[in-house]
Amino acid sequence: MIKPKDNQALLDTIIAAIEDKKGEDIQILDLTEIENAVSSYFVICSANSNTQVAAIAGSIEDKTRKELKEKPFHTEGLTNALWVLMDYVSIVVHIFQRDKREFYDLESMWGDAKNVSITS
Repeated sequence: MIKPKDNQALLDTIIAAIEDKKGEDIQILDLTEIENAVSSYFVICSANSNTQVAAIAGSIEDKTRKELKEKPFHTEGLTNALWVLMDYVSIVVHIFQRDKREFYDLESMWGDAKNVSITS
């Protein structure tokens, strides 16, 4: 399990990997103050195609493995690449095609979380 002090390094690496593949509208939801939250942070971003969704997921996995020796505990959604979820236990990454992100609207569902927008 990732120690809290390591969360920032993992967050920074994930954000950089998303930006490398031109992921858009990057948000970090801080769930640390929410009782019984499934993780400490959600990182959410949008992509314009299933190819870009898969590329972002690959970039995150490669960069976290090379720089931090971390790999996701579990990954879902790569088959159709409409919404890929990468579970790093304390940080869960959601990579959406834009219409799926609007439909599921995780930011509203986790409205009690502190929301940080990343500007590239």
